[in-house]
Amino acid sequence: MERQKRHTKKYNFRQPDVKELRNLTSYVLDPLGFKARYGKLLPLLTTQVDEGFMNTLAQFYDPLYHCFSFPDFQLLPTLEEYAHLVDESLVKAHKTTKGGIQGLPSEFLIAQATVYGKAMSEDAFEAIFVLLIYGLVLFPNIDKFVDVNAIRIFSVLNPVPTLFGDAYVSLHLRNAKGGGAIVCCLPLLYKWFISHLPQTIVFKENKGYLRWSTRLMSLTNDDISWYDRSYDGVQIIDSCGEFSNVPLLGTCGGISYNPVLARHQLGFPLKDKPNNILLEGVFFQEGKDPQGLKARMVRAWRKIHKKGRSELGPKNCIALEPYTTWVRKRASEYLMPYDYPILTPLVVAGPSTLPNQGVIDDPDDTWTSLLPQSSKFWKRRYDRLAKDKADMEAAYEREIKRLRAAYLPASRASRDP
Repeated sequence: MERQKRHTKKYNFRQPDVKELRNLTSYVLDPLGFKARYGKLLPLLTTQVDEGFMNTLAQFYDPLYHCFSFPDFQLLPTLEEYAHLVDESLVKAHKTTKGGIQGLPSEFLIAQATVYGKAMSEDAFEAIFVLLIYGLVLFPNIDKFVDVNAIRIFSVLNPVPTLFGDAYVSLHLRNAKGGGAIVCCLPLLYKWFISHLPQTIVFKENKGYLRWSTRLMSLTNDDISWYDRSYDGVQIIDSCGEFSNVPLLGTCGGISYNPVLARHQLGFPLKDKPNNILLEGVFFQEGKDPQGLKARMVRAWRKIHKKGRSELGPKNCIALEPYTTWVRKRASEYLMPYDYPILTPLVVAGPSTLPNQGVIDDPDDTWTSLLPQSSKFWKRRYDRLAKDKADMEAAYEREIKRLRAAYLPASRASRDP
């Protein structure tokens, strides 16, 4: 019996041109120190996003449960996973207004960053450079412009919830409208999803040259890379305030997401169909909030409810039959966007390209490994060390002169008859 499928939707994604930001990386003299101060931002500049892959992923968005529903499993980004991929940073920013629009042109900021980079003023350069990454990569709301939302998030030092909210709000809104431009930090969403795909060489090679739709529809619950041990000690943000799930505020609206569906991704079992109350969905667009959801969401974040081993039991990353049966039933009711392929062994299925540089985000990641190939980087590093050496020598000479001035006259006087 032939299964029905729903119509696919036409999505596109705002992908900012980060070539000039990549050029500025030659002024980052201490990549490890930069990561410690500002989080894992640099790998986002080198993540090669396959837009066809992301367009296919967006077809699986489930507007009822605010997740991605596949034939045999569900996946959804979590706050904990986004925090792990980004980290939080500590740096100050300044707001300004230009032409009646709050924000700063990226051209102006790039010029300022270049001036400070050439002058080896590390603190000033890094502050402007990170603000550019916030405005052009993390929150790309306006082309070639760092708007006031990005500046505010940059100044309060916690981009993760807003990044997370932007991704969900934009996906949900575009899905409801039947397609259009998804505006969020695309490299981050991409890195999150491919981190859960099978990591075998056979899967990545895709010797059968299968399309993304076929490859994703072929995956089962057992194929997914569910859990990273880096979350072993993490407590899950399970709900906030009056909400039975977690409300998210993005720059363009608010939406709820359901951590109860993501427990598998953080190492806990999924045993049965979740209670419908825990999956209750809310959504509003900025400027269209008759229920006052925004104010309620802000209040809710003052009372965060977390769960860990004591509430959820020991780590056991499994999905039991009652849960998987519910997922398959949802897939059947909601319909899938593509035809079900004839199930074949995984050895003949896999994405055509899964660039490793999009996944790796440790200090020795792809961005760092490229640095030795940059003569400009080593020239800046040498100039910085030479400047430090000259400064130390000058300070030493000044101290010697001071000591001589202080002690030699007294010494001579003591030898006079």
